[in-house]
Amino acid sequence: MSILENSEQHYSLKRVDKETINIKVFSNDILLAVLGEFNKNARELENLTKTKIYFRGNSITVKGEKENILKVSSAIKFLISKYVKTNVIEDQDIRQSVKKTDYSDRKDNIHNLDQLIKTPKKSVIARSKKQSEYIKALKENDITIALGPAGTGKSFLAVSVAITMLMEKKVERVILSRPAVEAGEKLGFLPGDMKEKVDPYLRPLYDALYDLFGYEKINKKIESGEIEIAPLAFMRGRTLKNSFAILDEAQNATTTQIKMFLTRIGENSKLVVNGDPSQVDLINKSQSGLVQTKKILSKIKEIKIIEFDHKDVVRHPLVTKIIQAFKKKFDDKN
Repeated sequence: MSILENSEQHYSLKRVDKETINIKVFSNDILLAVLGEFNKNARELENLTKTKIYFRGNSITVKGEKENILKVSSAIKFLISKYVKTNVIEDQDIRQSVKKTDYSDRKDNIHNLDQLIKTPKKSVIARSKKQSEYIKALKENDITIALGPAGTGKSFLAVSVAITMLMEKKVERVILSRPAVEAGEKLGFLPGDMKEKVDPYLRPLYDALYDLFGYEKINKKIESGEIEIAPLAFMRGRTLKNSFAILDEAQNATTTQIKMFLTRIGENSKLVVNGDPSQVDLINKSQSGLVQTKKILSKIKEIKIIEFDHKDVVRHPLVTKIIQAFKKKFDDKN
């Protein structure tokens, strides 16, 4: 029997033999949170890792093949750390904690908690190594460019960091923008004032805002001008000072438009460009400037470029399989 580790007095972990690990949790609240209501988290971990989990008193015993019990021990350590820092364990945390990556990436799940974003309604954590790198880049770099498929958290995390910085008065304004032409529709032919015309295109960003900060608080910030919604074309000629600006769906912008957006940066400002190169809605798809922008700016060390892939998808597990299937189909054609 050997003690593997003891972490900040929250738990101790012992390897009993090659196929058995025992984890002793020193807090009943933490233990109950990890096991879940009616032990549903423990049952989910069993199903995901093909192990057997037993618990008695404040001890959790895991039995199974060596690789699988290591998955469970890594998952439980992550869940304990998540609960200690945020006081909550969500359903998606269980699957995320044992996501099928290599063991070194699972160990990095613990360090993802270092990039915790605290908002009024919930705490946001990185759910993959790439997300952790992305949050770090958003906080530390003046310009961040993120490419990757839907469901990887590009927009959600950018909004989380931006509004948190606004609430902490590190910036004076948050600007949400995206190309206004999509699927053949132009702003001039849509009913309503500018906000009403642009709002439908920015619905994913609105969803993130309301989910994290509440409807009333966000609407007050919009009314006061602290949160501004503007189509990309309206950014021309401006200099953004003390601002956090996000250009979403940048795969539908040309290289010239993205250059225009990036050159708006002023004193104490951050700019973020997000997009999915596989979802170009322009009639002439070759006009998309996102990938070209990445190539042009890749050697500027002050600009951080993050590339997500299907392994970073944090939506329903089927989303990852769908993305992989379509990617294979188009790769085979090429």
